[in-house]
This record gives sequence, structure tokens and C-alpha cells, in this order.
Amino acid sequence: MPAPPDYSELVSSIRQWSRDLGFQQLGIAGIDLPEDEARLMRWLEKGRHGAMEYMERHGARRARPHELVPGTLRVISVRMDYLPPNSQGAEQILEDPERGYVSRYALGRDYHKVLRRRLARLAEKIQAHSASQSHRVFVDSGPVLEKAFARNAGLGWIGKHTNLINRRAGSYFFLGEILTDLPLPVDEPETNHCGTCRACIDVCPTQAIVGPYELDATRCISYLTIELREAIPEQFRKAMGNRIYGCDDCQLVCPWNKFARFTSEADFVARHALDGSKLVELFAWTEEEFLGRTEGSAIRRIGYECWLRNIAVALGNAPTSEEVVRSLESRKGDPSALVREHVDWALAQHRRASDKSPVTSY
Repeated sequence: MPAPPDYSELVSSIRQWSRDLGFQQLGIAGIDLPEDEARLMRWLEKGRHGAMEYMERHGARRARPHELVPGTLRVISVRMDYLPPNSQGAEQILEDPERGYVSRYALGRDYHKVLRRRLARLAEKIQAHSASQSHRVFVDSGPVLEKAFARNAGLGWIGKHTNLINRRAGSYFFLGEILTDLPLPVDEPETNHCGTCRACIDVCPTQAIVGPYELDATRCISYLTIELREAIPEQFRKAMGNRIYGCDDCQLVCPWNKFARFTSEADFVARHALDGSKLVELFAWTEEEFLGRTEGSAIRRIGYECWLRNIAVALGNAPTSEEVVRSLESRKGDPSALVREHVDWALAQHRRASDKSPVTSY
């Protein structure tokens, strides 16, 4: 009889191939997630997913990769750093209410495309050197509990803000998976190192982290600016500040991010000055300019209408000035009722601010 395959040797090769493709770490996990599945179902029952109907549609299937891809025995997880070098500092932009803040992950090229292409090459390499008959690549693109599998694969632990944290790299990295039918040896899961720290919970502008390890997405600025396609609830608009696409506050205060590393991927370098452009400049973009400057970017996914909606809120939170008011007034007649509603709200903030301004006597 032929000798059984040496999977440990294959795993060693897979790790090297992943490094060659630009991934910082690779781990392998089994397919059983009973506790995470139960937690997900409780989260859905509470309606924490908001308008993300796809979360409920797939439900428990997210924790069952063998139902998604029959024959799956292992989940290969990878991570890739994305923190762009030479970009304007996050805190610097957040402290300047005249500039728009874009989450650091979205400053460059769409990560889905970058990681999926590399993972596909890795999967092809694995198949060429094994007896694998089935594999499928995922990059935040299918019903897979990627953070739970990455934790079990030893890539990090899920922090109180529900992001994955790595002891040597912080949390500024993307995740991707290959579901495979190969019975590869699995890695040891990472243990939790959050301790008594609650910095992420305390800093959240909208109190979206309703308890350790529990996020109410309907309150999260990332959800409000990216996932929500309707009017942003007024109760959260002031707290949004100048955040026009996503939010990084919970990561910015995480002590483990002192170990975060800048990416070496040219695709993730900030483009079109999105790391700190003035709000009035971004608000003046035509739809053609928006589509052109967000080509190949994750930002394009929200569409021009929501882009203007988000910036209108940020302009409503900016210091009152002729430039800001003029910018808002230029879109009072916007074709979109959604944009008009947020412009009206923003202008009302500036009228209120003007009414409260002290009168100077001479």
C-alpha cells in the first residue's frame, strides 16, 4: 500500500507559499464552532444585525463550512496587514472637524480583490501539490465566521470590540480563508489577552459595544456609514463627528496596536488624498468624480447617494463658516430625497449654532 501523505510537510510548504504571496500569517482550524454558532444565533435574535439581512439569511450556516462547501474538513486562515504608511495620522484627522475621516482599511485598493487573487493562487498551489478535490476561497464574501476560524487557527483572539487581535501585530489586518477537503493538522487556538481593559468599550462614540464581546451593529458608525442605505438616525449624527466612511476608534485606543505594522502592499497606500481631504472638497464631487476616484476601492460599494449623505452629516458637525454653509446649500435641491434630508439637518445645526453665538457690541 502507498504511504499516507505527509501533511505536516505540506503545511510547511503552504506556510512558505503564503509568505511568498504577501500574507503575514497562516493557520489551520477544524470546522466545529458550536459555541460561536450559539452566540451568533443569540445576536441575530436580538436584532443586532440591523439591515444586514444577509446575516440572518445564512444564520447558522456561517459556522458550518461543510454545509457551504460539501467535503470541507479544514479552514485555512490567512491575514494581511493593511495599515498604510505615509498617510495622515488618524488622530490628526479626527481632531480636524473640517476634514473627512475614512477608515484606514479603505484608503487604498479594495482588499477583497487583492486578497482573493492571492488566495486563489495559494489554493491552486495547494491543489497542484496534493490530492485535494475541493477548495473554495473566501474574503469577507460569503457566510463564513472568519474571525472565529482565524482564532482557532491561532491568528489571534477576538477582542471586546469583536475584532481579531494579534499579540505581535495588533488588529489592522485583513482575513481570508480557503475551505479545503484536506485533513491537514490543525493549529492551537490563540488565548484571550484583553484582561480587564475596556478602552474600546469606553471610547465608542455611539456606545455600540454594548458589553464585552458584543457589538450592536445598529449603533456602530461603520454600519451607519457603510451598511445602512436609509436615513441615519438623528440620535447618532452628532456622535459621528467627521467620520464619513467607517470608524477606527476602538482600534485606535487598543493597547495591542502599539505592535501594529505598516503594510508593504502598494495597493493599500492611500489614494486620491482620502486620508484627510476637506469635507467641502469631497462634497463637491460629481457622481462621475466619485465613480472615478473610488474605482477599485471598497468605498464605491456604498454609492454616490450614501457618500453625500455621510458627508452632509459631517458638514453639519463642522464649525460654522460661510464655506461650510455654502457647500451645504449647494445641495439643497439634490435629486436624492435622502441627501436633501441630511443637508436640511446639517443646515439646521448651523442655524442653531449661529443663534447661540454671542452678540458683540461696539
